[in-house]
Amino acid sequence: MITTTLGNSDLSITRFGLGAWAIGGDWKFGWSTQDDTDSISAIHQALELGINWIDTAAVYGLGHSEEIVARALASWSGAQPYVFTKCGMVWNESRDVDYSTRRESIRRECEASLRRLKVEVIDLYQIHWPADDLEETLEGWAALNELKQEGKIRWAGVSNFSRDELAAASEIARITSLQPPYSLVKRAVEGSELPFCHQHQIGAIVYSPMGSGLLTGAMTRERAAALPENDWRHKNPEFQEPKLSSNLALAERVKKVAADHNVPPGAVAAAWTLHNPAVTGAIIGVRSGKQAAELFSHADFVLTPEESAFLTS
Repeated sequence: MITTTLGNSDLSITRFGLGAWAIGGDWKFGWSTQDDTDSISAIHQALELGINWIDTAAVYGLGHSEEIVARALASWSGAQPYVFTKCGMVWNESRDVDYSTRRESIRRECEASLRRLKVEVIDLYQIHWPADDLEETLEGWAALNELKQEGKIRWAGVSNFSRDELAAASEIARITSLQPPYSLVKRAVEGSELPFCHQHQIGAIVYSPMGSGLLTGAMTRERAAALPENDWRHKNPEFQEPKLSSNLALAERVKKVAADHNVPPGAVAAAWTLHNPAVTGAIIGVRSGKQAAELFSHADFVLTPEESAFLTS
């Protein structure tokens, strides 16, 4: 598979990586109930097809996603993939989710993730969300770089940072990667964050490149209305009018390009994000071996400039 170096790191990653948000199962920001056997099958299928990185987070399923990744890798006999995870979102015994980038909280989270993942070092550790207070955000970023110096993480990155937050954090230490939302549905980072990354050799691994399911070819008006209440998309404005109609029209253009190449629409949507020179990889969330086979077998699919332009016309 095609691989590209992630930012200023020594990590050479495939164009698509496996996103482990949905396999966390049912929690406040979850994707509804998920079968663990299906999750492990999805991970194994992705690895069999050559995908070499998995992106998860401590908060996905309140630790469950990291545990499932560990179980899948323990029973995998091939080359071990890179494992990326995140910190900065915490929870209590009542399963209430909160945010913290305080140094001691970050350090506790790192130790807990190392235990759940059953690894000695995390390949890429990312701040999940910046704090409302820039000073607290920078305290967390300094903590990540302390963990790097101590050998607990190999590389340090951020997620959902603005350009100003990227610039401020860069004054403390080099940022290896940014993980922003980016898709045909959400293009806001094209104006500032992605150009900043491109200029400063910061890799970008984008999440929700398929618009959280809107661009997979499977989303319909009826399906959007029937999303279960424990699916975070149930109340998301992108799945409701007035945005839903324009998003479904966009999905039809994606389906046309997909039909021309006999590839899944989701692969086209994800490939579109990689037409941007700042983007290193796209995070593909899958929930079964079948989904993994359909999407990851097209990880090297590349759009022509004309096709990319058609999708944004």
